[in-house]
Amino acid sequence: MILRMWVEHPDIKHSLRCLEILVLEIILRRKLLSGHGSSPPLIFVCRYGLPADRLWISVYEDDDETFALWHDELGIPKERIKRLGEDDNFWTSGVTGPCGPCSELYYDFHPERGTSDVDLGDDTRFIEFYNLVFMQYNKKDDGSLEPLKQKNIDTGLGLERMARILQKVPNNYETDLIFPILEKAAELANVSYALADDSTKTKLKIIGDHMRAVVYLISDGVNPSNIGRGYVVRRLIRRVVRTGRLLGVKGDGMGDLQGAFLPILAKKVIELSTNIDADVKTRSSRILEELRREELRFVLTLERGEKLLEQMLADALLNIQGTETAPCLSGKDAFILYDTYGFPVEITKEVAEERGISIDMNSFDIEMEKQRQLSQAAHDTVKLAVENGANHAEDIPDTEFLGYNTLHSKAVVEGLLVNGSPVAQVSKGGEVEILLNRTPFYAESGGQIGDNGFLYMMEAENGQKAIVEIKDVQKSMGNIFVHKGTITEGTIEVGREVEAAVDANLRQRAKVHHTATHLLQSALKRVIGQETSQAGSMVAFDRLRFDFNFHRSLQDKELEEIEGLINQWIGDGTILETKVMSLTDAKGAGAVAMFGEKYGEQVRVVEVPGVSMELCGGTHVSNTAEIRGFKIISEQGIASGIRRIEAVAGDAFIEYVLTRDNYMKQLCSTLKVKAEEVTGRVDGLLEELRLTRNEVSAARAKAAIYKASTLASRAFTIGTSKSIRLLVEFMDDIDADSLKSAAEYLVDSLKDPAAVVLGSCPGEGKVSLVVALTPGVVNLGIKAGEVIKPLAKSCGGGGGGRPNFAQAGGRKPENLLGALEEAREQLKNLLEK
Repeated sequence: MILRMWVEHPDIKHSLRCLEILVLEIILRRKLLSGHGSSPPLIFVCRYGLPADRLWISVYEDDDETFALWHDELGIPKERIKRLGEDDNFWTSGVTGPCGPCSELYYDFHPERGTSDVDLGDDTRFIEFYNLVFMQYNKKDDGSLEPLKQKNIDTGLGLERMARILQKVPNNYETDLIFPILEKAAELANVSYALADDSTKTKLKIIGDHMRAVVYLISDGVNPSNIGRGYVVRRLIRRVVRTGRLLGVKGDGMGDLQGAFLPILAKKVIELSTNIDADVKTRSSRILEELRREELRFVLTLERGEKLLEQMLADALLNIQGTETAPCLSGKDAFILYDTYGFPVEITKEVAEERGISIDMNSFDIEMEKQRQLSQAAHDTVKLAVENGANHAEDIPDTEFLGYNTLHSKAVVEGLLVNGSPVAQVSKGGEVEILLNRTPFYAESGGQIGDNGFLYMMEAENGQKAIVEIKDVQKSMGNIFVHKGTITEGTIEVGREVEAAVDANLRQRAKVHHTATHLLQSALKRVIGQETSQAGSMVAFDRLRFDFNFHRSLQDKELEEIEGLINQWIGDGTILETKVMSLTDAKGAGAVAMFGEKYGEQVRVVEVPGVSMELCGGTHVSNTAEIRGFKIISEQGIASGIRRIEAVAGDAFIEYVLTRDNYMKQLCSTLKVKAEEVTGRVDGLLEELRLTRNEVSAARAKAAIYKASTLASRAFTIGTSKSIRLLVEFMDDIDADSLKSAAEYLVDSLKDPAAVVLGSCPGEGKVSLVVALTPGVVNLGIKAGEVIKPLAKSCGGGGGGRPNFAQAGGRKPENLLGALEEAREQLKNLLEK
């Protein structure tokens, strides 16, 4: 079979847009594709325009078959095919399992260095951009290999690596996937990337790389925290903040010294992602606010700890003067920074290493253990561990949840944790995780996010009031609720009584979206079939997300029917019924289980009579009328056989409708039509635009042909055996289509045999090229594609076409006149022969 691979990535603006130059054909007639003696050839065609003499190949040391295919069938010189050993060219999935030899493609940035003593691992010269793994063996426990029954080829290309090659930049960070972020960071730091030293460039690369990661993670619902995936996000954000400060970014980098610069960088990431993941732009406000809040919190931590750390590091260097001892920061000092000032030990370690100072982590761990033993009120056996995203707790009783019936309650602080470790008290500005004996706060589970709100401790021993803003609640070890927040006033202490108050507005938003999610599942089953099932969900304050199994996208009429059913049920004003029963009885009654949930013997069943019945521990409205309205905002595929619906309900629905109503009013005002006339008016404008563009294109073509007719007289005759007419000219700012029309006109006018080469600059930083040859010239062995390649390369671009006609583009108009002159001399020499 023939497999062609095309790449069209909207954010690689110049090099990866409709790549059409054939560079290599890998014919892999390997018998491993079937278990039999023969198989049809697999031809893999990549259209990238890479110079063939820059390709190097690696094969496994004894893989003669692949070596022969590369050399004998594709013509790769033997000196550019390297045999490598098991460490480099034999892939395994683990200690046991599928494995096999591999063949890799490398691009040579410096072919002038020759072919002797070549090391493909030299990243100053080579980059591996493609890999083929011939999965033909199974590795057994004893290390022996047996043939796989189902053999296959695993293959893949690095997008960023190919972008680097095609865009001719020195590293992946300087491709148009990441470089705009680096440029924005350099602008905020008031430095020039081009003139920066290596250390500054490295810092900018850290910012660019980390910002891309955190924007996508937050978009996908992974918010900064001290546990699991959230802790990874927090560490990435903090490293960006500190790196920016090291570069000299003050405040937001644009004059506001109290502002945050991460949201400014995030806007660039969001802009770059618009055509790749539309959800990122949709969630931009949440992403920007989360980054702003996280940065400003961390800046306070940095400012408190940096001054003390600076003095500690200076003392460490001073203490070893006149000795041969390596400088080392004591674990006790690192612990003081961590425990008293909330300064992350990872940042302390990074700063110290930059000064050539190590940290005594053993003594740091000892201090941590002492603190645990001293913090009896916080239960010395409590530990929330980040590793593997798992939470561990011992000797802490389950939290009593009161939130089904009330949003306010008194509770006792059972434990406080900072960075996963227990403490006796936390003061204003500190981030803390709080364990209560009872709570009205809902902890994230069943797809529903945790409640927000406040904890109030009215009078401490010093007479001061304490307030904690709760931003998230998670469950640990089954049923221990971990309240995550920031001390906004006073000092909170273990053992004290607090008043817990849930944000009623946000709780109502969550209840509305959770009940709407149940209605959505029922509507889906009625419209597209009972066989569809839930594959995931998220119930947030601003929207709901529902993933389900289905093999195709939903049609507009199906979405309308689903919306209609749900809004009908909302209008019915049905009172919900909630019961606790045995799991067996619930299943017998037809209750639907939620995806990914584990259930005990007794379960909670939420029913919308006549519509929905599900096992659910979440919070819900009392009457469907509370939902007020429901609107689907997107439906898309997220994996093979998995679809996703995002929707809004309640207040979020009203906000969505009002926002779009404002858009429509603006549109009506601009177009000067009524709302019902907008579609017709837009269709009319699009038709006018199409006709106008056609007229402009025709006029340009006529103008180009007229101009070409005035140039025909400049053609000159060369050749010994026959007279050949040659014309090479610059045609000012004519666009590519008009340039093509001009070339076709000229090649017809000059008669066979004739050769025409035309170039123009249709816009700033743009070059258009055309080569047209008559059959008489092509018969001489001259091909338009071969003529245009060096011409396009000189102008910073590429292109191709048929033997008699080729087009190309470029990005260096300043080189065009010189390149045309070179093309004239090249063709003249060829034709004179």
